Amino acid sequence: MTDLDWIDGAITAARPQAMAALLRYFRDMDAAEEAFQDACLRALKSWPKNGPPRDPTAWLIMVGRNAAIDAVRKTSRETVLPPEEMLSDLGDAEAEAAERLDGSHYRDDVLRLLFICCHPDLPATQQIALALRIVSGLSVREIARAFVVGEAAMEQRITRAKARIGAGDAPFEAPGPVERAERFAAVAAMIYLVFNEGYSASGKAIEARGGLCDEAIRLARLLLRLFPAEPEMMGLTALLLLQHARSDARFAADGQAILLEDQDRSLWNRKMIGEGLALIDKAMLKRDPGPYQVQAAIAALHARAATAVETDWAGIDALYATLEIMQPSPVITLNRAVATAKVRGPEAALAMIEPLGARLDGYFHFHGARGAFLLQAGRKGEARQAFDRAISLANTAAEAANIRQYLDRVSAEAEKSAS
Repeated sequence: MTDLDWIDGAITAARPQAMAALLRYFRDMDAAEEAFQDACLRALKSWPKNGPPRDPTAWLIMVGRNAAIDAVRKTSRETVLPPEEMLSDLGDAEAEAAERLDGSHYRDDVLRLLFICCHPDLPATQQIALALRIVSGLSVREIARAFVVGEAAMEQRITRAKARIGAGDAPFEAPGPVERAERFAAVAAMIYLVFNEGYSASGKAIEARGGLCDEAIRLARLLLRLFPAEPEMMGLTALLLLQHARSDARFAADGQAILLEDQDRSLWNRKMIGEGLALIDKAMLKRDPGPYQVQAAIAALHARAATAVETDWAGIDALYATLEIMQPSPVITLNRAVATAKVRGPEAALAMIEPLGARLDGYFHFHGARGAFLLQAGRKGEARQAFDRAISLANTAAEAANIRQYLDRVSAEAEKSAS
């Protein structure tokens, strides 16, 4: 791994706590973002030469804070500065900040920031988009992809949300118990999207984005402590644990993605699976089902199967049907089609996803799944066209390589038939 690879991964992992601390200091999102970016630039210059700091997060906080204060001084803006002795010795300041980061005050700072970003005065789409941008540092393009909208539209949402908070319409303060309950759904959705961004990483990006999964799970556990009797919070935490438990088996040594049915299940994290299964079982006892619980139940059926052949696909199909009612979405229907193909065959799956073509024409996974169903049905020419379309829409090299495996299979079978 090169210095730049390590630095990129360290900065990505440090961003949530660093941004939360800088926002606490400056109470201004633009100022905090600028301070963090300045600290990142200084890290790129300093760390390769001087080596990594003992605590990258504390280093970024202190350097970003100092840089922003220097900028304030240079532009003669009015501000209340901390005592000079706290800024004069970077080494001592870093050590002091590291100690404070170990305390509950800083451990909970990110969660506090999430509730601020998810203020009810902001539309739900702006809440989640803002939190993804500020807390997790996802690019506008990445957030737009998660929402399946254009970059320009997403940029507008984020800009409007920041402007509204900056104007004082959404107070920068820690919410009380009632406000926390009101904002629960938005914060839970944001945590889920952060996890998905890390989970969808592949190849070298795993090192940089993989920490997002751990961060999402950490935040989910914090949220579960605030809402210990909330079954949907149990479901969300269980879902993240059950999915993340498969991480070590999802990619080959060369970075090639390994499909779920081909994974070495001995590599799955059984401790994490046990925690997830216990949570979803406890949630189900509440008899108050929700989308996160249903998704966790689907993941639990995969986790409980000792082999791919033993997977309860009929149960998964039924759970996806329930999820379609709770949360209608073309992507959920597409996911259900995979189970339907296992239970009722590829033609049934194709019939299910055919109406989705117009809405998901620009979605890589739609064409990849359609190609797989067509191949299973023996419609090789149509399968090749679907796979070609999927490759043209691939977001990563791993996605394209996965589809090329199918194309190679089509070509090999065609040659075998001709000989």
